Amino acid sequence: MTTELNQPAANEPMTPEMRLSLMIERHRAIDQELIDLQAHPWGDRLLIQRMKKEKLRLRDGIERLKDELIPDLDA
Repeated sequence: MTTELNQPAANEPMTPEMRLSLMIERHRAIDQELIDLQAHPWGDRLLIQRMKKEKLRLRDGIERLKDELIPDLDA
């Protein structure tokens, strides 16, 4: 069962595709936040550094999940 906004209910298990979609969405959101923060010379450098690390962690997770979802062509 999903809500009217097409979001899964809190008690529904997330499929790998749903997790991938959320991770990609979060990665894009962080990217936009970084652009906004870096536009100001007085931006919080520590926050920017943390966000960049989170973005890299998400990218790695996205790649791992894609590898799991896409069958290996060499097999």
